[in-house]
Amino acid sequence: MKQAKVNRRGEILAAARKLMQSRGLSGVTTRQIAEAVGCSEGALYVHFQGRAALLIAVLEESLPQMLGPVHALRDLVGQETPQRNLERALRGMLAFHRKVVPMIAGLFAEPELLSAYRKTLARGGKGPHRAISNLADYILAEQASGRIRPDVDAHSSSALLMSASFFRVFTERFFGVPVHPPLDRFVQSTVASVL
Repeated sequence: MKQAKVNRRGEILAAARKLMQSRGLSGVTTRQIAEAVGCSEGALYVHFQGRAALLIAVLEESLPQMLGPVHALRDLVGQETPQRNLERALRGMLAFHRKVVPMIAGLFAEPELLSAYRKTLARGGKGPHRAISNLADYILAEQASGRIRPDVDAHSSSALLMSASFFRVFTERFFGVPVHPPLDRFVQSTVASVL
């Protein structure tokens, strides 16, 4: 009797993500990933063309965590408060950056992988500039409804929110300790500052 093939893609991605977060991007091999999953190295290639495709898939898997709250802003124009809506989006960016900063930092040590990731983002119309545009669109819509002051620069404010998120997580990872101010105060004051 023929055994059904097991789809281990999810297990492989989870193991790769865990290894990338603990060892860094350049410290992860397909052999280590296979050992963590409990499969042969060849089994990885059933689901991914190679190491680069696997590592890119891990990075892309994290995108919904940021994109969900940022995309949700479209439906929140005129609802709750701009402060609260942008706080929710900033929390999504922070969750995303917590997952990917350790991985993204390693991309610069692997030019071939960085180039492949850039191409993947370009093909899919993805990248940090898209999230910044979505934030700016939200701010512009709220300005049009009179809920955000007209002198707020939507694009600069959006870039500042993204940058603040990235740098906070980078600093936490760099020093290995929580940074100040505490998270809730950071989120509230950062959004208040850009508004």
